[in-house]
Amino acid sequence: MAISVNDAINIISNIKTTLKYEIIPIEDAVNRICAQEVIASSSLPKFDNSAMDGYAIIYNNKENELEIIDTIFAGDDNKTALKENTCIKIMTGARVPLNTTAIIPKEDVKTIDNKIKILENVKEFQHVRFIGEDIKTGEKLIDIADEINFAKITLLASQGISHIKVYKKPKIVVFSSGEELKLHYQKIQDHQIYNSNTPTFIARAKELGCDVTFIGQAKDSIEAIKELVLNSLDADLIVTSGGVSVGDADFTKDAFNELDFETLIDGIKIKPGKPTIFGKINNTYILNLPGNPLASALIFELFGKILIQKLLGSSEINPNYIETNISEDFKTRKGRITIIPGYFNGQEFTLARKRSPGMVSILSSCNSIIVLDEKVEFLGKNSKVKILPINWKFFSKDKKDFLTYE
Repeated sequence: MAISVNDAINIISNIKTTLKYEIIPIEDAVNRICAQEVIASSSLPKFDNSAMDGYAIIYNNKENELEIIDTIFAGDDNKTALKENTCIKIMTGARVPLNTTAIIPKEDVKTIDNKIKILENVKEFQHVRFIGEDIKTGEKLIDIADEINFAKITLLASQGISHIKVYKKPKIVVFSSGEELKLHYQKIQDHQIYNSNTPTFIARAKELGCDVTFIGQAKDSIEAIKELVLNSLDADLIVTSGGVSVGDADFTKDAFNELDFETLIDGIKIKPGKPTIFGKINNTYILNLPGNPLASALIFELFGKILIQKLLGSSEINPNYIETNISEDFKTRKGRITIIPGYFNGQEFTLARKRSPGMVSILSSCNSIIVLDEKVEFLGKNSKVKILPINWKFFSKDKKDFLTYE
């Protein structure tokens, strides 16, 4: 029996996962999910240092001529201290003398022989970067289940960390069923069509950070499908489409059931994509998407991405959204939550003109979707909508209501 969208999301969000890890160089960790807490072992700055090329002074001497008694470069282990009415020439990043109470930029002084005269107003402790004002020793920098990006690699490098523990990429297996469809590298006759779903799932799962394997196309028999499934039970997830309706040649569901398939979702109250099945055999999850190309792609965008976030080990599994305006009036039939693809130009969302579930051309010109509440019948131009991006992952640790209402 088909279940609600919210129930389907809750089921997927609460699946149990067995996550494995590996240790890799930090430069290779972009877009990976961290499997360890990272605690700062060193404060940043490590010592009080100068934010400018200029002169270290004692603030109370700012009105006087100051004698230049030394020069400190970045990297110097200089222990020179300031005396009354003296200054020390200092470079950006260099450790300041212990009794420094201001740094004067070099362009704000007049040099007279070996002395300087300050020309501008001075604030106490100006241009001094203090120990630990950026990072304090013992501060948590990265948490378990955080996604690592270039900025987090900056944090790791700043602590002298060369390798990081990350969760292994989930292993995804994709196979196709239905002999009426031919793979894109096969020759076809005039009455046949290409299978576009399988390459779509392979490419999208790779884009989302998975290791993906294609194991072939099953013939139209229960035994053929069982063979492919049994061959894939070392995977975290099997993705396929079609073969679960009431047609005479739809053998996928029967094959699953003969392998003790535990059904978690048997249909979702959504359009397009109601005939979506999700469950597991042993420790391998199986997502069987609708056969129609647009329907299967949209269901994967809404539900498959949440599933993959879980399998990646991410703490961010809740769809996030951007609120914007719709570019034109829109009428629809109420009664079921509906996924509508379209294009967001940074200011407004324009719905795709064509949206038939069997079409393949739609998403190539779309970059986002909206999900309409079942009661929506009409949205006027400039109505507020919540878009879920397609071209990049946009998830949150906090659960949000991403449905668009009238």
